Parts: sequence; C-alpha cells; structure tokens
Amino acid sequence: MARRDPLANTPELIRRIYSYVAYRVGDGPDAEDVTSEVFERALRYRKSYDPSRGEPVAWLIGIARRCIDDAMMRPRAESREQPDVTSSEDLEADALQRLTVAAAVDGLDERSRDLIALRYGADLSARQIGEILGLKTNAVEVALHRTLARLRPELEETPPTASGPASSLPPASEQSEKASGWA
Repeated sequence: MARRDPLANTPELIRRIYSYVAYRVGDGPDAEDVTSEVFERALRYRKSYDPSRGEPVAWLIGIARRCIDDAMMRPRAESREQPDVTSSEDLEADALQRLTVAAAVDGLDERSRDLIALRYGADLSARQIGEILGLKTNAVEVALHRTLARLRPELEETPPTASGPASSLPPASEQSEKASGWA
C-alpha cells in the first residue's frame, strides 16, 4: 500500500500553517521564519508521518507548536517591526484593528490563544482541533464560544476591516449560532 504524501497540497498547507503561526507570534518575519522551520522539519521527517493518526494539517500543527515554543525560547536579535506597506486603503483603521485584535488575543490565557489560532489561523474545525488537543468536539466548541465571548467586547469597540486576523473572526451572531450547533 502506497503512503500518502503529507505535503501533497503544499500551497494550502503553507497558508494554513502560516496563518496559525501568525496568530501565535504575529505577522511578518517571525511568522515566516517559524513557518519555514515547520516545513523544513516536515521535509526532514516526512517518512514519520502516519496517516492513521490524523490529517497532514494536524501533523504540521503539532510541528508548528514545537517550533513556536522553540522560537519563544530564543533571544531576539532585533525588535519586531511591521514592514512599511503603502496602500490606498485606510491604513490607520486597518492598523488600529490589527492592534486591537492582537491586544485582545494577547490578553487571553495560553490555551485560549491556541484555540483561536487553530480555529481562525489554521482554519481548522472543532473536530480537527479536538483531535490535535485530545479533546471532544463539544468541549472545543464550548471553549471557543467562551473565548469569543471574552474577546467580543474588545473587538466590537473597533469597526472591522477587510483584512487581517480580525476579519476571519465571524460576527457575534454567527459565533453564537455555531457554538450552539444551529449553524
């Protein structure tokens, strides 16, 4: 029986892993470095992937979590600066929204930040998150609902923009419906 290549859909996997990492360490060079390290390790240990233990994205998230922990332990040589971006959009509103989301997410405990990163960064379902974290799907849904309820007051103060991590969070009404199983 031929083994399935865990890196067969590389562009989609890179997008999902980068998004997850960016939720955890912030956009930009740090997230790019960690994402590169994830895929370097995945290539090196590709033969260790066991499809019976889960989907490739779950395997990569596991690697990403270890890479993030490693990156947090390393001293930083330079401060984290956002790249200069010129756009016709309202940069001030976009920057304010990103800072608001980053501050709100940074104010959460480690488990809640990880749940948000897995759900909205890596775009995983509650079932997939449960498999990664060893939790039941319902427990993940409840934890996400409670986490979003803690975030909602801070996020509703700033109007949403079309880009950035905040735009991936669903509206409050949709969050409640999904958490209750009605969506």
